[in-house]
Amino acid sequence: MAELEASLDDVIPSSVLPPFWAKLVVGFVSLVCFARSYDGDFVFDDSEAIINNKDLRAETPLGDLWHHDFWGSRLTSNTSHKSYRPLTVLTFRINYYLSGGFHPVSFHVVNILLHGGISMLLVDVFSVLFGGLHYTSRGRRLNLAPRSSLLAALLFATHPVHTECVAGVVGRADLLGALFFLLSFLGYCKAFRESNKEGAHSTFWVLLSILLGAVAMLCKEQGITVLGLNAVFDILVIGKLNVLEIVQKVLHKDKSLENIGVLRNGGLLFRMTLLALGGAGVLYMRWRIMGTGPPAFTEVDNPASFADSMLVRAINYNYYYSLNAWLLLCPWWLCFDWSMGCIPLIKSAGDWRVIALAALWFCLIGLMCQALCSEDSHRRRILTLGLGFLIIPFLPASNLFFRVGFVVAERVLYLPSAGYCMLLTFGFGALSKHTKKKKLIAALVLGILFLNTLRCVIRSGEWRSEEQLFRSALSVCPLNAKVHYNVGKNLADKGNQTAAIRYYREAVRLNPKYVHAMNNLGNILKERNELQEAEDLLSLAVQIQPDFAAAWMNLGIVQNSLKRFEAAERSYQTAIKHRRKYPDCYYNLGRLYADLNRHVDALNAWRNATVLKPEHSLAWNNMIILLDNTGNLAQAEAVGREALELIPNDHSLMFSLANVLGKSQKYKESETLFLKAIKAHPNTASYHGNLAVLYHRWGHLDLAKKHYEISLQLDPTASGTRENYGLLRRKIEQMQKKDV
Repeated sequence: MAELEASLDDVIPSSVLPPFWAKLVVGFVSLVCFARSYDGDFVFDDSEAIINNKDLRAETPLGDLWHHDFWGSRLTSNTSHKSYRPLTVLTFRINYYLSGGFHPVSFHVVNILLHGGISMLLVDVFSVLFGGLHYTSRGRRLNLAPRSSLLAALLFATHPVHTECVAGVVGRADLLGALFFLLSFLGYCKAFRESNKEGAHSTFWVLLSILLGAVAMLCKEQGITVLGLNAVFDILVIGKLNVLEIVQKVLHKDKSLENIGVLRNGGLLFRMTLLALGGAGVLYMRWRIMGTGPPAFTEVDNPASFADSMLVRAINYNYYYSLNAWLLLCPWWLCFDWSMGCIPLIKSAGDWRVIALAALWFCLIGLMCQALCSEDSHRRRILTLGLGFLIIPFLPASNLFFRVGFVVAERVLYLPSAGYCMLLTFGFGALSKHTKKKKLIAALVLGILFLNTLRCVIRSGEWRSEEQLFRSALSVCPLNAKVHYNVGKNLADKGNQTAAIRYYREAVRLNPKYVHAMNNLGNILKERNELQEAEDLLSLAVQIQPDFAAAWMNLGIVQNSLKRFEAAERSYQTAIKHRRKYPDCYYNLGRLYADLNRHVDALNAWRNATVLKPEHSLAWNNMIILLDNTGNLAQAEAVGREALELIPNDHSLMFSLANVLGKSQKYKESETLFLKAIKAHPNTASYHGNLAVLYHRWGHLDLAKKHYEISLQLDPTASGTRENYGLLRRKIEQMQKKDV
């Protein structure tokens, strides 16, 4: 320990070694790295987890958070992702409440501050991992490795692989999980604060550590792995287990093996029992809450897990591990999504990428040998704890225990990167110890910190908007169909349909079974009146995925436009069969029935849409207009008033109801609604034109003339308005002649 600190003497200046200043430096550097993302938009998964998540809104009972997954779906649903993170969702809800809506700045600021706090907390964690657990007589923990702990914390604070967790709002799950993970570890360390004799501990702090581990799991699933790290720490640091000594005694059949202290330590066995029972209990409760078992992922999410050959699966899993290791070692090729062909499967041992597997295991085996067999107890402890911090939090994402829904995910490296930073710091110390060019090592460390900080700033800028984020992935994963899909979707949202079509077509070319790309491409082609190709694409999409309700509905819309009404009705009914609560499909079904003059069926379909979605303005409007056109003015008025009670500020509903009231000669109330609609949308020609008709009927000819003229200024091509205006002018001229 003293040697490691001495070897880092030229790297870390003594002026920043006091704990307060060390934490201040780490916190400041972490803020510099990611401050650029503070005013970014909601991007990528933020839309589903935050904007479209009803659990954030006040009308959703708080109790529902404990029965819903991270995305707002019920955990018992077969379509649920099973990501159970109620405490993270609760923080989103608090953010939403305090900021008064979906204002991304407050969400991003919290993430940036969380990363800063975690980085500062790691100064304490690394001081324990590097320097061991030592307390003063007053119970104050000593930091015997100030240089090592500071350097490791700086490396963590500036690591670019953290950008997804910090700049992406949904990364808060990983941040909160890491925060309580570290608090659980430090709490476990406090269990030995007042120990005056070997084996003594505070059961309260052990139990609190288990509780904090459970809290970490309620923020992100991998948080529960802290109990495993606590066990390793207890055995190696508190129990002082020497694996090398045990191996040697086993090999030599030494009878003194049974007298090894750690094996006879009752306190250690008691703590291991508490950790095991606590972990098992928490995992059992987690499994019970999940309801219907693990989530169902598709082959595009994790192709290796669907390979028939166990050998192919094993090779690809290990290749994924090597890619994760490379992201930690050289975090320059970062991508928001690594699925859908981004990493082609290794199908034979002759693939050159097998070299990466060999390199990974060569390094890991070398480190493990040093960690277990080195005669230097300090080296053994640091390497073992570093590997433990690297590997244990990564285990839930390893595919070893269950299938995961991704190939590589930068977010799951947030906690394991702490172990990597610890090993890297130890490596710098060893390198400095065995070379005379101390300043060169110091320059290397500073260079890495500077380059990592620069990369964090650049990457944070890419996460500020979806356009920048998606385009940044094109050069990293050009074979990823989802990247092309997201670029196309972003372009389509901005109205650039021509460019969007190009990217959607590329997504379908890369993944011929990408039904969502087919659906979106079909929608654009439908809007461009390229109906036949749109029908072909949507038909293929529902053939590939027969329960794809949105594609069935869009297919029905295209078939309706092609005048194939029976086929359109079947498509709508199939969509509703697969998604019973589908208000938009009921709305489109109502439009079909209206085109076929099946008025009762149309009204029923639109009524179903408004029951499922009371704020469905289009369905309400169509009901009012249909009833108006068929002469059912009283019923139209009743529906219009019901709609306005539910959506009081909808100007289109005001306009439709005003038309009905005008025909019923309720001129004053009609005028009020027309004026409200015009106030909301003053440049809508039809609003002025219909108000002019009302004044024309009412006998307020000057006001009628004024609004006819405004309407014609806004839309000179409106023939009906021009005709009515001509009638009004002739009437005014006749009245003037009569007066003369």
